[in-house]
Amino acid sequence: MIPTRTVAPRQSREPGHRRKFLVVVDDTPECDRAVYYAARRAAGTEGGVVMLGVLELEGVSQQWLGVADLMRAEAHEEMEARLAKYVARARQVAGVAPETVIREGALAEAIGAVIHEDRDIAILVLAAGTGKDGPGPLVASLAAGHAARFPIPVTIVPGALTDQELDGLA
Repeated sequence: MIPTRTVAPRQSREPGHRRKFLVVVDDTPECDRAVYYAARRAAGTEGGVVMLGVLELEGVSQQWLGVADLMRAEAHEEMEARLAKYVARARQVAGVAPETVIREGALAEAIGAVIHEDRDIAILVLAAGTGKDGPGPLVASLAAGHAARFPIPVTIVPGALTDQELDGLA
């Protein structure tokens, strides 16, 4: 469940702050489209990018302590590598240096918590998949009602757009 706390106003337009775009990093092919768009938008508006990696480790707590610790450490290591790849991509395409955050737990709750904690985050950027299976797991799970509870707009980037097409939009 997304935290039901009082929503603090966004600070992104106040002096000393800047608007940040939040991108959820996962292992889907469309993730690159969200990163590209957010990085280009941030560069064009003198904003920032926050990349969030969410580890949904449901079965880990049921393992023996040593096994659970190993599984958790491996998951963190894999996510750190994935985030580093996309940080490099954002630097390459737009010259921005994203912040990175790794959280454990349910996806919508992790997104909600990061938005609540960083009041400069003003837009959540997701990318829709191009396959016949639908918009992709991230967009599908958030479209199930969670996105409506976030205190910021959600931008969904079509996953089939090229770099040049995204440049025209960003």
